[in-house]
Amino acid sequence: MVPSYANFGGKVHGGVLLSLMDKIAYTCAATHAKAYCVTASVDSVDFVNPVEVGELVTLFASVNYVGRSSMEVGIKVISEDFRQEIVKHTNTSYFTMVAVDEETRKPTAVPGLILQTDQEVRRFVMGKLRKQLRAGHRRDLAELRKTLDQARNLLELEGEHCQLDTHLR
Repeated sequence: MVPSYANFGGKVHGGVLLSLMDKIAYTCAATHAKAYCVTASVDSVDFVNPVEVGELVTLFASVNYVGRSSMEVGIKVISEDFRQEIVKHTNTSYFTMVAVDEETRKPTAVPGLILQTDQEVRRFVMGKLRKQLRAGHRRDLAELRKTLDQARNLLELEGEHCQLDTHLR
């Protein structure tokens, strides 16, 4: 990681890491699908440890789960200070990638996974569960959105750390 990647705190900017993660997710998904892929969503990105300028960063990616046209790509990022021989786990995330036809831009089917190890079975099952959780979360938010109105919105603000502008009162 070079100095131009540093944020105001002197650590590697999270956006640089996110860009690298998106690129490796694309490469992993496109290799599996043998097709052009797009990023559909990114689960929470956990920033476990900071990456220092001068450290070597390695990204590991695997297709954990596949649907009809979507794939969950798990990503683990480690950084290494090779002078001090310190290796740190810095990030974990799950990207949902979708294979698309390059001409029509419509989703296209991807091959299934051949699971060969217990770890691959576990990753597939966990990927399926995460997909179900994401779908449930979207449904829950849609239901909550239906219940909101201005009066309730104002009630929800009571005790929160914010102030209403005078034109909203």
